Amino acid sequence: MMPLLEQHTKVVIPAMKEKFGYKNDMAVPKITKVVVNTSFGRLTTGKTKSEAAALYGPIVEDLAKITGQRPVITKAKKSISTFKLRQGMPVGAKVTLRGIKMNAMIEKVVNIVLPRTRDFEGLEIKSVDKSGNLTIGIKEHIVFPEISAENIKRIFGLEVVITTTAKTHEQGLELFRLLGFPIKKDA
Repeated sequence: MMPLLEQHTKVVIPAMKEKFGYKNDMAVPKITKVVVNTSFGRLTTGKTKSEAAALYGPIVEDLAKITGQRPVITKAKKSISTFKLRQGMPVGAKVTLRGIKMNAMIEKVVNIVLPRTRDFEGLEIKSVDKSGNLTIGIKEHIVFPEISAENIKRIFGLEVVITTTAKTHEQGLELFRLLGFPIKKDA
């Protein structure tokens, strides 16, 4: 398998220029960033700050192991009494990756994580939105090679959002197919 940057230069740019008629190599869509995020859900509702920190601490550590970068804790923007949620309470964690770490994360997700996922048959075409960005939901974080299943207290899911400079759904879909993402064929 070719590294992502090399594949973009040798495969994606010529194919996209031919299919969509781009005049310049810089006009061809490319991946700009990867955001990996998770939610603590009901885990922290109704808990004191110290109790909540003890519960979401291992999740933050695992997310840091997976991405190679320290996550940012996301907080509730407003209070919602139905969910026992107060403004400023921690509700999740996210990591934004760019550059070398982004390329390493994409290669890891495509080549290792997705094939290890239970009952995986390919990414749905509707996973690519109208702006050409791809969202992948991973139900269990233990499919990542950095995580040892024996030491896990709580399994959590996460979302990987791959943002591109593509303008349309078709351009984004073609970009991901040319980069080797396992996207299902049209039904």
